[in-house]
Amino acid sequence: MKKDLGYKELLAIAIGGMVGGGIFTILGISVSMVGTLAPFAIALGGVVAWFAAYSYVKLGLYYKDEGATYAFFKRTYPSSHLAASFIGWYTVFGYISTLALYAYTFSSYGISGFSFGDNEVVRKVIAIIIIWFLALVNLWSVKGMGRLEDVMVYAKLLILCVISVALIFYSDTDIHAFGSMLVKDFQVTPLLSILMVSSVTFVAYEGFQLVINAVNEMENPNKNIPRAIFSAIVLVALIYFVIALSAVLAIPAEDLIKNKEYALAAGAHDIMGNLGSNLVIAGALLATSSAINGTLFGSSRQMARIADDGYLPQIICKRKQSIPVTAIISMAAIASLLIAVGGLRLILEFGSITFLLVSLLMAVANYKIREKTQSSPLITIVAILGLFLGTALILYYEYQSNPEQLLFIIILYGILSLGAWGYAKVRHAGHELMK
Repeated sequence: MKKDLGYKELLAIAIGGMVGGGIFTILGISVSMVGTLAPFAIALGGVVAWFAAYSYVKLGLYYKDEGATYAFFKRTYPSSHLAASFIGWYTVFGYISTLALYAYTFSSYGISGFSFGDNEVVRKVIAIIIIWFLALVNLWSVKGMGRLEDVMVYAKLLILCVISVALIFYSDTDIHAFGSMLVKDFQVTPLLSILMVSSVTFVAYEGFQLVINAVNEMENPNKNIPRAIFSAIVLVALIYFVIALSAVLAIPAEDLIKNKEYALAAGAHDIMGNLGSNLVIAGALLATSSAINGTLFGSSRQMARIADDGYLPQIICKRKQSIPVTAIISMAAIASLLIAVGGLRLILEFGSITFLLVSLLMAVANYKIREKTQSSPLITIVAILGLFLGTALILYYEYQSNPEQLLFIIILYGILSLGAWGYAKVRHAGHELMK
């Protein structure tokens, strides 16, 4: 079969999956917690992402399975139906939450200049429409999806660079004054708060895993999987740092906190007028669109793989050529439902918790077969400890800041766990009958 995805397309999928709604959504939260240290705390999240990616790359090169997260864990622990089902369900719904996050942010920026910009119903309707439009793109063609992803990703990177340079150029903040603010914030900000920001914003780095989902459609996996993933993480961490730094330099902290997910557009408008806000809006629309596109592509293949193994309804594994049609439609439908009933903060933090937890389990699986994957025990242990700490910190943050939301997230995990347990029991019973 002809391979449609080369390094350029894979890098675009990884960057597109990461640079989505995350950077636009996390700025206000980060500044409210650590002030001018936000760019450094967000960049620290990139270090955590690198360690998380290490195990994904090693497992991806060893197994070469489009099921990625789910398949790696299942094949590392082949006798445990329960473990396979749980990680499959958690991973799929983690991706669905990020689809909802990206679509919600797309809508927030898309309507921010209109009189109905604060209308929650309109915002949710637009978010659902963009999900279904890009679902149709994914149903149309793998090659078409890859070409569209190329255009959107590289265009948004150019726009984001222009925005960052413009904000720094127009900033009134003196570099010495900024240095003084940094020293002051560093003295009064607990290290725990900086680590919390890195944990809460981890979802902004989610997306590099999507490269592995395309293993059956890529050229030279041994070379392109590590190249695409590691280079994407470094580039994205640098992009996030520059954008966050330029925003902190140019936009008052109270505005970043007050305007939430469209803070960059509001701040750029105050500094550069309509040109500034229009640039940011264009960058945000491209960023979130490419993230939805890439996430639908990769995660739908993982969802179909899980259904192939009997841990989700069999209808989900239906494909037309190599395209998992029912999985794409199912993800779009569930993400639409989450948008309809949930809020931005809930979606963001549910996604961060899920991907920290899943990345932790990947690191544990990689450590178990470290000799087969030729992994460094030291790097893998550091990844396990860092991801465990990150998971604990975000749960503590939720408990401290919004216990009611934490309860809702726990209930949501309970529902997912019940579904995963049910399918594990069915799968085990079917396996026993075949003996």
